[in-house]
Amino acid sequence: MNLLQYEKSPYLLQHKDNPVDWRPWGAEAFAAAASEDKPVFLSIGYSTCHWCHVMAHESFEDETAAEVLNRNFISVKVDREERPDVDAVYMAACVAMNGSGGWPLTVILTPEEVPLWAGTYLPKANLLSLLAQVSQLWNHNRARLLSGGRELMEHLRREDSGRPGKPRRELIYAGTAAFSRSFDPQWGGFGRAPKFPSAHNLLFLLRYSTLSGDVKALEMAESTLEHMYRGGIFDHVGGGFSRYSTDRRWLVPHFEKMLYDNALLALAYAEAYRLTGRKIERDIACRTLDYVLDELRDPAGAFYCGQDADSEGEEGKYYVFTKAEMEHLLGNDAAAFCAYFGVTEAGNFENGKNILNLIDAPDWEHSFENSEELFAKVRQYRKARTILGRDDKVLTAWNGLMIAALARVGLLFDEPRYLQAARRTAGFLRDNLRDKRGRLLARWRDGEAAHAGTLDDYAFLSWGLLELYGATFQTEWIQFACDTADAMLEYFFDEKNGGFYPYASDGEQLISRNNDAYDGAMPSGNSVAGLVLFRLGRLTGEQRWRDAAEKQFRYLAGVAGEHPAGHGFALLAMMEELWPSAELVVAAAEVPEELFEFLRENYAHNLSVLAKTNASSEALSKLAPYTSNYLLPRNGVKYYLCQRGACAAPVTSLEEVKALLYSDGDPHSNQTTTRDAG
Repeated sequence: MNLLQYEKSPYLLQHKDNPVDWRPWGAEAFAAAASEDKPVFLSIGYSTCHWCHVMAHESFEDETAAEVLNRNFISVKVDREERPDVDAVYMAACVAMNGSGGWPLTVILTPEEVPLWAGTYLPKANLLSLLAQVSQLWNHNRARLLSGGRELMEHLRREDSGRPGKPRRELIYAGTAAFSRSFDPQWGGFGRAPKFPSAHNLLFLLRYSTLSGDVKALEMAESTLEHMYRGGIFDHVGGGFSRYSTDRRWLVPHFEKMLYDNALLALAYAEAYRLTGRKIERDIACRTLDYVLDELRDPAGAFYCGQDADSEGEEGKYYVFTKAEMEHLLGNDAAAFCAYFGVTEAGNFENGKNILNLIDAPDWEHSFENSEELFAKVRQYRKARTILGRDDKVLTAWNGLMIAALARVGLLFDEPRYLQAARRTAGFLRDNLRDKRGRLLARWRDGEAAHAGTLDDYAFLSWGLLELYGATFQTEWIQFACDTADAMLEYFFDEKNGGFYPYASDGEQLISRNNDAYDGAMPSGNSVAGLVLFRLGRLTGEQRWRDAAEKQFRYLAGVAGEHPAGHGFALLAMMEELWPSAELVVAAAEVPEELFEFLRENYAHNLSVLAKTNASSEALSKLAPYTSNYLLPRNGVKYYLCQRGACAAPVTSLEEVKALLYSDGDPHSNQTTTRDAG
C-alpha cells in the first residue's frame, strides 16, 4: 500500500499513485523493515527536480520495478526540502562513496538506518541490476554487505570539522584569490559548465570590494551578474532566475526556479547597484523580487518553494518559443523582437525552439525598455498555452532568506511595498511556524505546520529578522531574532568546539550529527549563524552573543582554511569583524525619517544601528541593557556613535555623524584593525 497519499509534501504527493508501496520517513517504516528483515530503499528528491521526474517515470511508475521493490525492500520517500537533516546525512554518505552527489538521491539502508550503498539517478536497467545485487547479498552474504556499511559509518561519525582557526584578513585574501583563479573572464561565473549562480559568493566579492576597495573583486561579481542576466538563466518575459545553467554562456538553464536563488540574487543585484549606480542592476533586482511576489506568494503572505522545470512532461516547454510562434503573436513587431532576443528559425534549444536571451543583443542595457506591451502579450500567451507546476509548501528557512532580501532591497531602494511584504512574511512565520513551546517548525502547507526546525530554519530566519529590524527599527523583529537565536544556541551549538549541528539535541537523532559549514547552493546554516551572532553582539552589547560569535568564527576560520572559496558566506560574515566597524544608537521620540536616507547613502560603512524611541525604550533596556544609559531627549534627536573601541560625545544631526564616520578618510581604507595588530 502506498502511504504517500496521506502526506502534505507536493513531492511526496507526486508519487502517491506509484505502484511502489512507498512509506514516508519515520519509525514505522524502519520497524517494518526490521520485522520483515528487509533492507530499506530510500529515495530523496524534490518536486521541481527534472531528473527526479525522469526516474519516477522510468522506474517508480513501472510495474516491474515496483514489484521488485515491494517484494524485497521497504521503500521510503523523502522530500529533501522538508527534511534537510535526513538529506544531509545521506548526501554525505553519497559524497563519501562517489566523490559527488545530487538528486534524486538513491540509498540502500539497513533497518537501523545505516547506509550500504548510495548514488543518484539510475536508469531502470541499472536500478534493477542494483536491486538484484543487494537482494542477493542481503540473503546470502549479508556480512559482506554490512561490513561496507560499518566502514562508511565510521567515516561519517568521525569528527572531521578541523581545528579551530583564527579569523584573519589573509583568509579573506585567499578566498578572493581562489575565486580569481577559477573566474571565467569571457562569460563570468566560476569554473566551466554547469554554472550555478551561487549568489552568496557574489555577495562576498561585492562586500569585500566595498570594504577593501578591491576593483578586481567588483569586476568579477559585475561580469557574472551581467552575463547571468543576459543569458537564458534569467526569464526575460516573467522575471526571476532558473536554478543553474547547463552551459558556459548561461544560455540553457535547468529551468526550475527556486525561492532561495531568487532571494539571494535580488540581494546581489541590489548590492551591485549600490556600488555602481547602474540602473539595469536595480531593475533586475526589482524584477526578481516582483517575480517572487507575483508567482510564489501565498495569499497569507509567506512564499512557496519554487516552480517546476517541466510542464506537460517536457522540460522547459513553458519557457521556449519557435520563431513562427513569435511572428504569429507579435506581427510587425516580431522581427525586431526576435533579433534582439536571439530567436531564430533554427533555434538555440531543442527542435527549433528558442530560449530568449540578450547574449548578442546590442545596447542590451537600454533597448526594449519601453516595450512592456510586447512583453505583456508574450506573458499572456505563455500562461495560456501550458501549466507550470509549483511547489506550494512554505519553508521557514527559505522564507527567512526572502525576508532578508525584501528588507534590504526595500531599504536600499526606498520601496515600501517590499518592506510591507517582509513584515507580512515575518508575521506569518511567527504566527504559524512555531509550536506551543515557541520552537520553529520547518514546513507549512494547507494550514498544517510540521517537522522540527533545523539549523537553517533558525539561522536564516534570524538573519532575515535582523535585516528587517535594520530596515524598519521595529523592536518586535529584533526581539523575535533574539528569541530564535537563543533557541539556536541552546539546542544546536557545540559549546566545546564551536559550530552548530544540523538538527536539535532534543529532536530525532539520526545516524550522524556532524557539523557542516560548506556554502553550496545556499549559504550554510553555520555561516549564517556566525553572521547572526556577531550582529547580535554588536546590536545588544551582550557578552553571551559576543562569546558565541568568537567561538563560531574560530570554527568557521578552521573549516574554511583549506578551501576558502567553498565558504564564501563564512568569509562574508567574518569580514564584519575584520574590518573597522561602527555602532550608532539613535535616541528620539520616534525614528527620524532622514535616518533611512542616511543609511542608503552611507551603506559602505560596516555600521550597526539601534533605535531607541518612546515605544521601544522598555524592550530595548532588556535586549540591550547598555541603552538604559542613553536618555531620550525632550526634543529632537541624539546620536551616539562608537567606532574602533571608542565612543564620541553625542551629536544632534546626521551631518555630524557623517563627519565622525569619515574623520579618518575614505571608508574603503585598508587600515589595520586591533585584531590584526594582535
